[in-house]
Amino acid sequence: MKLPELKKPEKYVGLYIVDFGDHTGVGFTAPEVAELLESEKYKHCKAYKIHGAFPDGTLEIKGIPSQTFQLETGMFFYAADIDTADTDFEKLTNLAITDTPPCRAKVHLSKYNQDKFVTAIIYPAEYDDEISAWLTNGLYKTSGQVEGGVDAVRRYYDSDIEIIERHQLFSSPAVEARTGEGLLAGVKVALQR
Repeated sequence: MKLPELKKPEKYVGLYIVDFGDHTGVGFTAPEVAELLESEKYKHCKAYKIHGAFPDGTLEIKGIPSQTFQLETGMFFYAADIDTADTDFEKLTNLAITDTPPCRAKVHLSKYNQDKFVTAIIYPAEYDDEISAWLTNGLYKTSGQVEGGVDAVRRYYDSDIEIIERHQLFSSPAVEARTGEGLLAGVKVALQR
């Protein structure tokens, strides 16, 4: 995979490289990569997330399986009583007010049974690192057991739960994603941004 020379490599951290086979493009957003991989023409492309950049233009990248862009993952914060779970839910939704989350996400306050409650945050799997960092930087803490991952989301959806309260979180993307014809028109461009 041959990459173009990057004059300011640090501005690409958090964005993606797409290897189309005959060429590569640097600087795609997660929604753009997801749209490309969902298309018939580009479904076999390889995607890499840029995790770090160095002054000499060297990039620290990690390959991302294409199915990741089709999955939801999440974190589940358990509590033994409704008051604790409600406090966890409020802290999480208030964090989104003071510090915009890195992606869209849904937050649920749910009841599993008489003595098990959960605050759940569910989001696109390609944002797992960013959501973890957002929660850590926001000092989000709970007192109960925590579970996370794609399988945890599946189990949650398959469980007999009662959603008590729900909230949708929205992000303000640092880079606006292109869609449709605008995205497809630029796939041959080496530097997307």
